[in-house]
Amino acid sequence: MSMRTRVLFHLSAGCLLLGSAFGAQAANLGFLNDTPISYMKQRDIDSVKKAVFAALNDKKDGESTTWVNEGTGNSVKIDANITVASTAKDGDRTCRDLGVVLNAKGQSMNLRPQFCKQGSGNWVLQKKH
Repeated sequence: MSMRTRVLFHLSAGCLLLGSAFGAQAANLGFLNDTPISYMKQRDIDSVKKAVFAALNDKKDGESTTWVNEGTGNSVKIDANITVASTAKDGDRTCRDLGVVLNAKGQSMNLRPQFCKQGSGNWVLQKKH
């Protein structure tokens, strides 16, 4: 086998392996199809973020607010119920747990994010390990 044939063979095999890996990865995310988050566009995300930060700043524990994506340009109606579940303070650090229920096309999904801030700083989404 010539050097050129071997290189083409290895490149073809590599491309097939990469293609199947990407296909498998995409298949693993199939469970997200038709969930509310799959219909969200960037303007929806930006808008719901504003509603989340407003709830973090203005709502007491147990209070809720609603959000609807009207005016974002998305033809799919998406709404959310945002509830401040609890607040914890440790010195100058404040953390708040939220419950967010997103709804679209008859499907709903529950999110449980936690945000913290230091003093009068900005709220930061906390990664859960």
